[in-house]
Amino acid sequence: MNRFDKLFERFDSADCALITSDINRRYFTGMKSSAGVILAFPQKAYLLIDFRYIEKARATVTDAEVIELKRLFPQIMELLKKHEAASMAIESENMTVKELNTYRHFFSDLSIISDDSLSNSIASLRMIKDENELECIKMAQRIAEMSLEELMPFIKAGRTEREIALELNRLMFKNGAEDLSFETIVLAGKNTSMPHGVPSDKKVEEGEFVLMDFGAVYNGYHSDMTRTVCVGKPSEEMEKVYNIVLQAQEAGIAAARAGIVGSALDKVSRDIIEKAGYGECFGHSLGHGVGLEIHEKPNASPNYKLPLGCGAVVTVEPGIYIEGKFGVRIEDFVILTENGCENLTKCAKNLITLD
Repeated sequence: MNRFDKLFERFDSADCALITSDINRRYFTGMKSSAGVILAFPQKAYLLIDFRYIEKARATVTDAEVIELKRLFPQIMELLKKHEAASMAIESENMTVKELNTYRHFFSDLSIISDDSLSNSIASLRMIKDENELECIKMAQRIAEMSLEELMPFIKAGRTEREIALELNRLMFKNGAEDLSFETIVLAGKNTSMPHGVPSDKKVEEGEFVLMDFGAVYNGYHSDMTRTVCVGKPSEEMEKVYNIVLQAQEAGIAAARAGIVGSALDKVSRDIIEKAGYGECFGHSLGHGVGLEIHEKPNASPNYKLPLGCGAVVTVEPGIYIEGKFGVRIEDFVILTENGCENLTKCAKNLITLD
């Protein structure tokens, strides 16, 4: 059973599905491209793609018939007539209002389903990773961890945040990354209190935290991790806060399992931080799904009231951020199983101090 078959097991709101987003096109075909559309029927799927990609598509795409894109709307119309389709669903999370109006104008006799049913069905399918996806995610994580290990001797007083970030990026590409999961975050000293700060020319000083949030992409799949280290000797307050975050993170991982509601998992770690008196310093959610996108469903957040599925990959990343002083975040990501979770992040989480 291929992914199109699995999609139509859970989606029946229209006679066919029009898939236009780059990410979902790659998910269903296994091929990266910046253009093209998929028109999928329960019986058969078609990839319409232009001359730039046609040779690659014919060589690699196996679950859809590849058609060279010449005139999009007439070609779609031909396929709709062939399959006697009276309705077509679009990706509500991707298609713009302008694009939707164009489709409605051209296909005036067709019922175009523009609610969330198709996007939700695809998201629910993508939440549960298969073995091939997990192998790619594990490889992306190995690349990131190998790069961090090689980076450690480079982190010294006098280096700038930007220099450290650039070196980490270089190492990830050297070690096999297809791309970066996102713009690498490296922050030092007072800047670490900004959860998603941007690396600057600030130089690392003795006794400061250095927070690094980064990931690699392998065959389209992302990794995501955060480590906070100290250059020189940390203060007692820094050690205290670090250990609170570590306790909250380990408790979250211990509680992570298939079936737990996203908000309940968030609460496990959040309660520890709140009881320690730092609740107002933890202003983001505990975690999010990771896959072909760095942020995707499901979520471990106060507002996510759905159970997390077996085979989902989610981050566990509590933090404490004290404005004007410092911040700490520790992030692993895990595969949820019936009996708990498998932690994909293997590198140490104890407070590392660098000379």
